Amino acid sequence: MYQPADIHRAADQLRTVRTEWAALLIAVETPPAAAWPPAQLSTHLAQQQAAEADLLVADRAPLTLRQHPAPANLTALDAAVRVEGLLFDLADTLAAAAQRPIGRRLVSSVGRPEVWADDEADAADPRRWRFRSPTDPGSRRHGLHFAALWVEGRLLDEDTEPERHLDGSEAPALFARLPEHLRHETIRVARQCERLVLRVLELDERETPVEGRPCPWCGGALTLHTAADQAPRVTCDGGSGCSAAVPLDNRGRRVWGAVDLLTLIEALNEAVAVRAA
Repeated sequence: MYQPADIHRAADQLRTVRTEWAALLIAVETPPAAAWPPAQLSTHLAQQQAAEADLLVADRAPLTLRQHPAPANLTALDAAVRVEGLLFDLADTLAAAAQRPIGRRLVSSVGRPEVWADDEADAADPRRWRFRSPTDPGSRRHGLHFAALWVEGRLLDEDTEPERHLDGSEAPALFARLPEHLRHETIRVARQCERLVLRVLELDERETPVEGRPCPWCGGALTLHTAADQAPRVTCDGGSGCSAAVPLDNRGRRVWGAVDLLTLIEALNEAVAVRAA
């Protein structure tokens, strides 16, 4: 049986997918990274550029719906389309099981046969997941951000209590709580989507030697460290003998954190240019 920690971990995984989505879309249109800087650092810099340019990825149509130029990175495109498909299909499944049907209201006048129609306000509720049809993509038109947020809401049991109106009346809850088997499925899909995104961006937990690029300050060996919930960092094994103006970590290594990476990259590129001159 799932535990509360499993639910919160899955919610964090969905947020990671949303956080890294801009970088993955950039990767689709970017050739695979050269030897330097490593893909992890390129991704980190791409995220900073996207933030500075105010890239509104939440408003971009899904890859499965919009026209886009020929991809420069097929691996990234495959991952992006796969993640979108997984979350869209999961949202369809959850909505079919847990979303209250659209209410009906009486629209006929007195003395005529009763005519009932969908409650327009209920049908237009922005919290609803709308299924696609042959002529309408439904909620899929809003892209991955909406789908991931919507799935997270179902996982966390949002909007599962009856709603009280100003006149004191109550309306049934918009969503039912997920049955156990669908919680398990949601947890599984969240984990799979996070792994797909982080693996392509090379942001999963790993240590990567920076080959052929010694520390510009002491000549020591550099290592790139990445993890799913942390910004990338680089360490130098030169220890306190390294004169770089960055702090030491708890193992006595100079460490360049997120704010110092650009300085390190520039110093490494300058060292290469000097050697080539």
